[in-house]
Amino acid sequence: MATRIALTGANTRHGACLPTAARQRRQVSAVWSSYSRLQHANRAQQLRQRPEKPPASRKIALVQAAQGNGNGSAIPDGSVSLVLLAGGVGKRMGASIPKQYLELKGQPIAMYSMQMFAAMPQIGEIVVVCEPDWRDVFERCYARMPRKLPLKFAQPGAERQDSVCNGFQAIDGSAQLVAIHDSARPLVTPEDALLCFEDAWEVGAAVLGVPVKPTIKEVDGGRMVVKTLKRAALWEVQTPQVIRPPLLREGFELVQREGLEVTDDVSIIEALGRPVRISPGSYTNIKVTTPDDMSVAERFLEEAASKARAAAAAVVDPLEAARVAYCEEVDPSAKECKVFDE
Repeated sequence: MATRIALTGANTRHGACLPTAARQRRQVSAVWSSYSRLQHANRAQQLRQRPEKPPASRKIALVQAAQGNGNGSAIPDGSVSLVLLAGGVGKRMGASIPKQYLELKGQPIAMYSMQMFAAMPQIGEIVVVCEPDWRDVFERCYARMPRKLPLKFAQPGAERQDSVCNGFQAIDGSAQLVAIHDSARPLVTPEDALLCFEDAWEVGAAVLGVPVKPTIKEVDGGRMVVKTLKRAALWEVQTPQVIRPPLLREGFELVQREGLEVTDDVSIIEALGRPVRISPGSYTNIKVTTPDDMSVAERFLEEAASKARAAAAAVVDPLEAARVAYCEEVDPSAKECKVFDE
Protein backbone atom coordinates (compact mmCIF):
# COMPACT_ATOMS: atom_id res chain seq x y z
CA MET A 1 0.00 0.00 0.00
CA ALA A 2 1.52 3.31 -1.09
CA THR A 3 1.20 6.58 0.76
CA ARG A 4 0.15 9.48 -1.42
CA ILE A 5 0.18 13.18 -0.63
CA ALA A 6 -2.18 15.50 -2.43
CA LEU A 7 -2.16 19.27 -2.25
CA THR A 8 -5.42 20.96 -3.13
CA GLY A 9 -5.74 24.64 -3.74
CA ALA A 10 -1.95 24.85 -4.09
CA ASN A 11 0.20 26.62 -6.65
CA THR A 12 0.37 24.60 -9.89
CA ARG A 13 4.15 24.56 -9.85
CA HIS A 14 3.91 21.99 -7.01
CA GLY A 15 1.72 19.68 -9.12
CA ALA A 16 -2.03 19.91 -9.50
CA CYS A 17 -2.28 16.28 -10.49
CA LEU A 18 -1.33 13.23 -8.44
CA PRO A 19 2.44 12.89 -7.85
CA THR A 20 4.51 10.36 -9.71
CA ALA A 21 6.02 7.33 -7.95
CA ALA A 22 9.38 9.07 -7.65
CA ARG A 23 7.78 12.18 -6.22
CA GLN A 24 5.78 10.01 -3.82
CA ARG A 25 8.96 8.49 -2.46
CA ARG A 26 10.59 11.89 -2.03
CA GLN A 27 7.52 13.30 -0.30
CA VAL A 28 7.14 10.32 2.06
CA SER A 29 10.83 10.61 2.87
CA ALA A 30 10.34 14.29 3.61
CA VAL A 31 7.43 13.53 5.94
CA TRP A 32 9.53 11.11 7.95
CA SER A 33 12.38 13.60 7.98
CA SER A 34 10.04 16.22 9.45
CA TYR A 35 8.80 13.66 11.95
CA SER A 36 12.39 12.88 12.98
CA ARG A 37 13.19 16.57 13.45
CA LEU A 38 10.12 16.98 15.64
CA GLN A 39 11.15 13.99 17.74
CA HIS A 40 14.58 15.46 18.38
CA ALA A 41 13.09 18.86 19.18
CA ASN A 42 10.64 17.35 21.64
CA ARG A 43 13.42 15.31 23.26
CA ALA A 44 15.55 18.42 23.70
CA GLN A 45 12.62 20.25 25.27
CA GLN A 46 12.08 17.37 27.70
CA LEU A 47 15.73 17.40 28.72
CA ARG A 48 15.61 21.13 29.35
CA GLN A 49 12.59 20.69 31.61
CA ARG A 50 13.97 17.69 33.53
CA PRO A 51 15.27 18.49 37.02
CA GLU A 52 19.00 18.17 37.47
CA LYS A 53 18.59 15.43 40.08
CA PRO A 54 15.91 12.73 40.20
CA PRO A 55 13.31 13.18 42.94
CA ALA A 56 14.03 11.46 46.23
CA SER A 57 10.68 9.69 46.21
CA ARG A 58 10.37 6.43 44.28
CA LYS A 59 6.78 7.19 43.32
CA ILE A 60 7.57 8.42 39.80
CA ALA A 61 9.60 5.29 39.05
CA LEU A 62 6.65 3.13 40.14
CA VAL A 63 3.92 4.75 38.03
CA GLN A 64 4.25 2.35 35.10
CA ALA A 65 4.38 -0.68 37.38
CA ALA A 66 1.22 0.48 39.17
CA GLN A 67 -0.52 0.71 35.80
CA GLY A 68 0.71 -2.71 34.77
CA ASN A 69 2.78 -1.53 31.80
CA GLY A 70 6.26 -1.65 33.24
CA ASN A 71 8.53 -3.90 35.22
CA GLY A 72 9.66 -1.43 37.87
CA SER A 73 7.95 -3.29 40.72
CA ALA A 74 9.25 -6.24 42.70
CA ILE A 75 5.69 -7.19 43.66
CA PRO A 76 4.44 -10.21 41.66
CA ASP A 77 1.13 -9.81 39.88
CA GLY A 78 -1.80 -11.10 41.90
CA SER A 79 0.21 -11.46 45.11
CA VAL A 80 -1.64 -8.82 47.19
CA SER A 81 -5.01 -9.42 48.84
CA LEU A 82 -7.04 -6.27 49.43
CA VAL A 83 -9.21 -6.03 52.55
CA LEU A 84 -11.58 -3.11 51.98
CA LEU A 85 -13.17 -1.91 55.22
CA ALA A 86 -16.73 -0.70 54.64
CA GLY A 87 -18.52 -1.54 57.87
CA GLY A 88 -18.46 1.86 59.59
CA VAL A 89 -21.65 3.75 60.41
CA GLY A 90 -20.32 7.29 59.89
CA LYS A 91 -22.02 9.09 62.80
CA ARG A 92 -20.06 12.32 62.27
CA MET A 93 -21.40 12.68 58.73
CA GLY A 94 -24.95 13.06 60.06
CA ALA A 95 -26.40 11.21 57.06
CA SER A 96 -29.10 8.55 56.97
CA ILE A 97 -26.71 5.99 55.45
CA PRO A 98 -23.06 5.13 56.23
CA LYS A 99 -20.64 7.67 54.78
CA GLN A 100 -18.90 5.21 52.46
CA TYR A 101 -22.14 4.76 50.51
CA LEU A 102 -22.90 8.45 50.02
CA GLU A 103 -22.63 9.57 46.40
CA LEU A 104 -19.51 11.49 45.46
CA LYS A 105 -19.57 12.86 41.91
CA GLY A 106 -22.07 10.26 40.76
CA GLN A 107 -21.02 7.08 42.58
CA PRO A 108 -20.68 5.81 46.15
CA ILE A 109 -17.49 6.86 47.92
CA ALA A 110 -16.38 3.26 48.48
CA MET A 111 -16.37 2.50 44.76
CA TYR A 112 -13.47 4.84 43.97
CA SER A 113 -10.84 2.91 45.92
CA MET A 114 -12.32 -0.45 44.92
CA GLN A 115 -11.99 0.43 41.24
CA MET A 116 -8.49 1.85 41.69
CA PHE A 117 -7.13 -1.23 43.46
CA ALA A 118 -8.90 -3.62 41.08
CA ALA A 119 -7.00 -2.06 38.17
CA MET A 120 -3.61 -2.71 39.80
CA PRO A 121 -2.06 -5.94 38.49
CA GLN A 122 -0.51 -6.65 41.89
CA ILE A 123 -3.97 -7.12 43.45
CA GLY A 124 -5.12 -10.74 43.32
CA GLU A 125 -8.44 -10.56 45.17
CA ILE A 126 -10.76 -8.18 46.99
CA VAL A 127 -12.33 -8.93 50.37
CA VAL A 128 -15.01 -6.40 51.29
CA VAL A 129 -15.88 -6.14 54.98
CA CYS A 130 -19.44 -4.79 55.09
CA GLU A 131 -22.93 -5.47 56.36
CA PRO A 132 -24.83 -7.99 54.19
CA ASP A 133 -27.43 -5.36 53.25
CA TRP A 134 -24.75 -3.36 51.37
CA ARG A 135 -23.10 -6.17 49.45
CA ASP A 136 -25.16 -5.51 46.34
CA VAL A 137 -23.54 -2.06 46.01
CA PHE A 138 -20.14 -3.71 45.57
CA GLU A 139 -21.52 -6.46 43.36
CA ARG A 140 -22.98 -3.89 40.95
CA CYS A 141 -19.66 -2.06 40.83
CA TYR A 142 -17.84 -5.36 40.31
CA ALA A 143 -20.09 -6.21 37.36
CA ARG A 144 -18.95 -3.03 35.57
CA MET A 145 -15.23 -3.54 36.20
CA PRO A 146 -13.20 -4.71 33.19
CA ARG A 147 -10.85 -6.81 35.32
CA LYS A 148 -12.63 -9.62 37.15
CA LEU A 149 -10.87 -10.48 40.40
CA PRO A 150 -12.19 -12.89 43.03
CA LEU A 151 -14.63 -10.88 45.15
CA LYS A 152 -15.34 -12.03 48.71
CA PHE A 153 -17.25 -10.62 51.66
CA ALA A 154 -16.67 -10.70 55.41
CA GLN A 155 -18.76 -9.59 58.33
CA PRO A 156 -17.72 -6.41 60.20
CA GLY A 157 -16.81 -6.71 63.87
CA ALA A 158 -17.48 -4.60 66.93
CA GLU A 159 -14.17 -2.71 66.55
CA ARG A 160 -11.87 -1.98 63.64
CA GLN A 161 -9.40 -4.68 64.67
CA ASP A 162 -12.25 -7.22 64.69
CA SER A 163 -13.30 -6.22 61.16
CA VAL A 164 -9.72 -6.48 59.94
CA CYS A 165 -9.38 -9.90 61.55
CA ASN A 166 -12.57 -11.13 59.85
CA GLY A 167 -11.39 -9.85 56.48
CA PHE A 168 -7.94 -11.32 57.01
CA GLN A 169 -9.40 -14.76 57.69
CA ALA A 170 -11.11 -14.66 54.28
CA ILE A 171 -8.00 -14.00 52.17
CA ASP A 172 -6.39 -16.62 49.97
CA GLY A 173 -3.67 -18.64 51.64
CA SER A 174 -1.22 -17.91 48.82
CA ALA A 175 -1.30 -14.11 49.32
CA GLN A 176 2.13 -12.64 49.99
CA LEU A 177 0.85 -9.27 51.21
CA VAL A 178 -2.44 -8.07 52.65
CA ALA A 179 -3.40 -4.44 52.06
CA ILE A 180 -6.02 -2.98 54.41
CA HIS A 181 -7.80 0.13 53.18
CA ASP A 182 -10.57 2.38 54.50
CA SER A 183 -13.32 2.60 51.89
CA ALA A 184 -13.94 6.18 53.06
CA ARG A 185 -10.60 7.19 51.45
CA PRO A 186 -11.61 7.53 47.79
CA LEU A 187 -8.60 9.52 46.58
CA VAL A 188 -5.72 7.10 47.15
CA THR A 189 -3.51 6.78 44.06
CA PRO A 190 -2.00 3.62 42.56
CA GLU A 191 1.48 5.16 42.77
CA ASP A 192 1.17 5.72 46.52
CA ALA A 193 -0.34 2.28 47.06
CA LEU A 194 2.45 0.58 45.14
CA LEU A 195 5.09 2.45 47.09
CA CYS A 196 3.50 1.07 50.27
CA PHE A 197 3.48 -2.44 48.77
CA GLU A 198 7.19 -2.12 47.99
CA ASP A 199 8.04 -1.00 51.52
CA ALA A 200 6.01 -3.79 53.12
CA TRP A 201 7.64 -6.30 50.80
CA GLU A 202 11.02 -5.12 52.04
CA VAL A 203 10.49 -4.76 55.81
CA GLY A 204 7.30 -6.73 56.50
CA ALA A 205 4.86 -3.89 57.26
CA ALA A 206 4.26 -0.40 55.89
CA VAL A 207 1.64 2.33 56.06
CA LEU A 208 0.99 5.39 53.93
CA GLY A 209 1.47 8.65 55.78
CA VAL A 210 2.23 12.35 55.45
CA PRO A 211 4.30 14.67 57.64
CA VAL A 212 2.20 16.58 60.16
CA LYS A 213 1.85 20.26 59.26
CA PRO A 214 0.28 21.85 62.40
CA THR A 215 2.05 22.16 65.73
CA ILE A 216 0.93 19.34 68.05
CA LYS A 217 0.76 19.75 71.84
CA GLU A 218 0.28 17.08 74.47
CA VAL A 219 -2.25 18.08 77.16
CA ASP A 220 -3.41 16.62 80.46
CA GLY A 221 -6.94 15.86 81.67
CA GLY A 222 -7.52 19.53 82.46
CA ARG A 223 -6.50 20.61 78.95
CA MET A 224 -3.25 22.06 80.29
CA VAL A 225 -0.28 21.80 77.97
CA VAL A 226 2.23 19.17 79.06
CA LYS A 227 4.67 19.67 76.20
CA THR A 228 4.98 20.54 72.53
CA LEU A 229 5.86 17.56 70.39
CA LYS A 230 8.60 17.78 67.78
CA ARG A 231 6.74 18.16 64.52
CA ALA A 232 9.64 16.88 62.41
CA ALA A 233 9.19 13.41 63.91
CA LEU A 234 5.39 13.25 63.56
CA TRP A 235 3.48 11.66 60.68
CA GLU A 236 -0.24 11.32 60.11
CA VAL A 237 -0.96 7.77 59.00
CA GLN A 238 -3.42 6.85 56.26
CA THR A 239 -4.33 3.68 54.41
CA PRO A 240 -3.55 1.32 52.84
CA GLN A 241 -1.65 -0.39 55.62
CA VAL A 242 0.21 -3.33 54.13
CA ILE A 243 1.52 -6.34 56.06
CA ARG A 244 2.91 -9.77 55.31
CA PRO A 245 0.21 -12.34 56.30
CA PRO A 246 2.36 -14.45 58.69
CA LEU A 247 3.31 -11.30 60.56
CA LEU A 248 -0.30 -10.12 60.83
CA ARG A 249 -1.40 -13.57 61.96
CA GLU A 250 1.21 -13.51 64.71
CA GLY A 251 0.05 -10.03 65.70
CA PHE A 252 -3.59 -11.07 66.00
CA GLU A 253 -2.58 -13.99 68.19
CA LEU A 254 -0.85 -11.52 70.52
CA VAL A 255 -3.86 -9.17 70.51
CA GLN A 256 -6.23 -11.97 71.44
CA ARG A 257 -3.90 -13.45 74.03
CA GLU A 258 -3.26 -10.18 75.86
CA GLY A 259 -6.57 -8.43 75.15
CA LEU A 260 -4.93 -5.48 73.38
CA GLU A 261 -6.92 -2.70 71.73
CA VAL A 262 -5.39 -1.02 68.69
CA THR A 263 -6.74 1.78 66.51
CA ASP A 264 -4.82 0.98 63.35
CA ASP A 265 -3.46 -2.15 61.75
CA VAL A 266 0.29 -1.63 61.93
CA SER A 267 -0.04 -0.98 65.67
CA ILE A 268 -0.49 -4.75 65.91
CA ILE A 269 2.95 -5.16 64.33
CA GLU A 270 4.40 -2.50 66.62
CA ALA A 271 3.11 -4.50 69.58
CA LEU A 272 5.22 -7.41 68.35
CA GLY A 273 8.29 -5.20 68.38
CA ARG A 274 8.68 -5.59 64.61
CA PRO A 275 9.63 -2.75 62.23
CA VAL A 276 7.01 -0.71 60.39
CA ARG A 277 7.93 1.71 57.62
CA ILE A 278 6.08 4.91 56.75
CA SER A 279 5.59 5.26 52.99
CA PRO A 280 5.29 8.92 51.93
CA GLY A 281 1.75 9.45 50.67
CA SER A 282 -0.33 12.41 49.49
CA TYR A 283 -2.25 15.01 51.47
CA THR A 284 -5.18 14.48 49.10
CA ASN A 285 -5.71 10.95 50.47
CA ILE A 286 -8.24 12.21 52.99
CA LYS A 287 -10.76 10.17 54.93
CA VAL A 288 -14.25 11.47 54.24
CA THR A 289 -15.91 11.72 57.65
CA THR A 290 -17.75 15.09 57.64
CA PRO A 291 -19.76 17.15 55.12
CA ASP A 292 -16.75 19.46 54.77
CA ASP A 293 -14.64 16.47 53.75
CA MET A 294 -17.17 15.70 51.02
CA SER A 295 -16.75 19.18 49.58
CA VAL A 296 -12.97 18.88 49.66
CA ALA A 297 -13.06 15.46 47.97
CA GLU A 298 -15.35 16.79 45.25
CA ARG A 299 -12.94 19.63 44.59
CA PHE A 300 -9.98 17.26 44.37
CA LEU A 301 -11.86 15.03 41.93
CA GLU A 302 -12.82 18.02 39.78
CA GLU A 303 -9.21 19.22 39.71
CA ALA A 304 -7.98 15.75 38.76
CA ALA A 305 -10.53 15.51 35.96
CA SER A 306 -9.58 18.95 34.69
CA LYS A 307 -5.88 18.03 34.62
CA ALA A 308 -6.67 14.80 32.79
CA ARG A 309 -8.67 16.67 30.14
CA ALA A 310 -5.90 19.23 29.71
CA ALA A 311 -3.29 16.50 29.35
CA ALA A 312 -5.40 14.69 26.76
CA ALA A 313 -5.92 17.90 24.78
CA ALA A 314 -2.18 18.61 24.79
CA VAL A 315 -1.30 15.28 23.19
CA VAL A 316 -0.61 15.74 19.48
CA ASP A 317 -0.05 12.84 17.10
CA PRO A 318 3.60 13.24 15.99
CA LEU A 319 2.84 11.94 12.49
CA GLU A 320 0.06 14.49 12.14
CA ALA A 321 2.43 17.24 13.29
CA ALA A 322 5.04 16.07 10.78
CA ARG A 323 2.44 16.01 8.00
CA VAL A 324 1.43 19.60 8.72
CA ALA A 325 5.07 20.71 8.88
CA TYR A 326 5.82 19.05 5.54
CA CYS A 327 2.81 20.56 3.80
CA GLU A 328 3.74 24.01 5.06
CA GLU A 329 7.23 23.55 3.61
CA VAL A 330 5.83 22.47 0.24
CA ASP A 331 3.35 25.32 -0.10
CA PRO A 332 2.30 27.54 2.81
CA SER A 333 -0.56 28.88 0.65
CA ALA A 334 -2.22 25.47 0.27
CA LYS A 335 -5.75 25.49 1.67
CA GLU A 336 -5.75 21.73 2.30
CA CYS A 337 -3.04 19.11 2.63
CA LYS A 338 -3.83 15.44 2.97
CA VAL A 339 -1.78 12.32 3.56
CA PHE A 340 -3.85 9.27 2.76
CA ASP A 341 -3.50 5.61 1.87
CA GLU A 342 -4.17 4.39 -1.63
